[in-house]
Amino acid sequence: MLHIISQICTMTPAVVSMDILQSSIISITATILSLLFCGYIVHLLTKKLHGKKRYHPIGGTTFNQLINFHRLHHYMTDLAGKYKTYRLISPFRNEIYTVDPANVEYILKSNFDNYGKGWYQYTNLKDLLGDGIFTVDGDKWREQRKLSSHEFSTRVLRDFSSVVFRKNVAKLAHILSEAASSKNTVDIQDLFMKATLDSIFRVAFGVELDSMCGSNEEGKKFSNAFDDASEITLWRYVDIFWKIKRALNIGSEAKLKDNIRIVDEFVYKLIHRKTEQMGKPEADLSLQWKKEDILSRFLQIAGTDPKFLRDIILNFIIAGKDTTATTLSWFIYLLCKYPHVQEKVAQEIKEATTEKEDGTDIMDFAASVSEEALEKMQYLHAALTETLRLYPAVPVDGKICFSDDTLPDGFSVNKGDLVAYQPYAMGRMKFIWGDDAEEYKPERWLDGDGFFRPENPFKFTAFQAGLRICLGKEFAYRQMKIFSAVLLRYFVFELSDDKKTVNYRTMINLHIDGGLHTHVFHRLDH
Repeated sequence: MLHIISQICTMTPAVVSMDILQSSIISITATILSLLFCGYIVHLLTKKLHGKKRYHPIGGTTFNQLINFHRLHHYMTDLAGKYKTYRLISPFRNEIYTVDPANVEYILKSNFDNYGKGWYQYTNLKDLLGDGIFTVDGDKWREQRKLSSHEFSTRVLRDFSSVVFRKNVAKLAHILSEAASSKNTVDIQDLFMKATLDSIFRVAFGVELDSMCGSNEEGKKFSNAFDDASEITLWRYVDIFWKIKRALNIGSEAKLKDNIRIVDEFVYKLIHRKTEQMGKPEADLSLQWKKEDILSRFLQIAGTDPKFLRDIILNFIIAGKDTTATTLSWFIYLLCKYPHVQEKVAQEIKEATTEKEDGTDIMDFAASVSEEALEKMQYLHAALTETLRLYPAVPVDGKICFSDDTLPDGFSVNKGDLVAYQPYAMGRMKFIWGDDAEEYKPERWLDGDGFFRPENPFKFTAFQAGLRICLGKEFAYRQMKIFSAVLLRYFVFELSDDKKTVNYRTMINLHIDGGLHTHVFHRLDH
């Protein structure tokens, strides 16, 4: 129930704020009581009404998820280790969770058309995300998928985004250099969040948000409204009264309406401005950059329908806003826990960029990190992938079953059931990865010659798989490798308190709870 929309590849909501929690306390109480009673009734009906159909073993109810909310993925990993595939009873539908690669391949590929977002999810998401790729099924989804797939494969976008990544990691490196000189600790997760937001915004709209330095007040207002709107949209999944609130324009729904208004005003203003620029004579050489960002490219190929463009761009931002940031944060955490891996990655980066002297300015070095150099960083690629295996940006990913079906394991699912696979739990299953499944070992991704060796995508599900495999996969790897190459070439990271337990925060994305506070040292001085 609390993670139904985690199929939004790389979506990034904030934790529900206290005022929203307080305004919806009645709905939480009602939900808990109904789960206790209805879970038992549904269980009895399931046994009596479905005859010879076989159903997955019951692991508990969705009430158990609320009890274990602070350790939700640990709880569900324990269930997965016991059952592989199990169901949780709720008053509305069965919720089926699986770590079986065969089941994952079935719902994401073999019987793809029977598993999608459905009307329930579309209703919850459409106010913020409209008819974007993460809210629709069928022909609308296929049209946007085809259009977006073409754009993500273009060299223009690749080259433009790489320039943006290099510029923003140089800004971040400057902040870290000052922290290292002054011996201050930094919350590296917070800095990654700001840096990747600036990057995704520049690539999407072609304008500077500059959240790292905070110079753009209008952009800051948009960013805050967008985060708040995302947060309240997610709250709809546990607030059974949200439609009443929306009709009366009260509480969280009134706040959502205000935030979406701010988002829309900002986005439509940018679309209008860009449309005017695109209409100017091609001879205007000052506008040659206009074809590089996502908005400009969609204006060229998809016309000028502002609502269509608005939905596409907002879906793109929400997909990539925090996902690379959380992955980079967990990556730094693991490098602090495994310093020999940190040194091996740093040495590989140095060897791949041997033409640069040790005294090279960080800005110049960042600008010079080439595609060829990144391609040589096979161990870095493996270390990032191993991070995603253990700490996937989207820990649980759910679909709605459109018609009664039977999974490859022989058990039945009913129309309307949630069927979810669990990347977080899958990364810890010994039957998938071996007895060392819970160990951080980048070497498991390398062949005998030290080259990266990909795994079956239905086994490694951090980027989804099949027809819905993440369009931004290579985009994300490029950003993470550029950031890692620059930062680890010049800095050494250590946890500010290596005795403090680092844990996730239970959200749709796998944020580090309380941030990641680190000491930063200049590599040459360490």
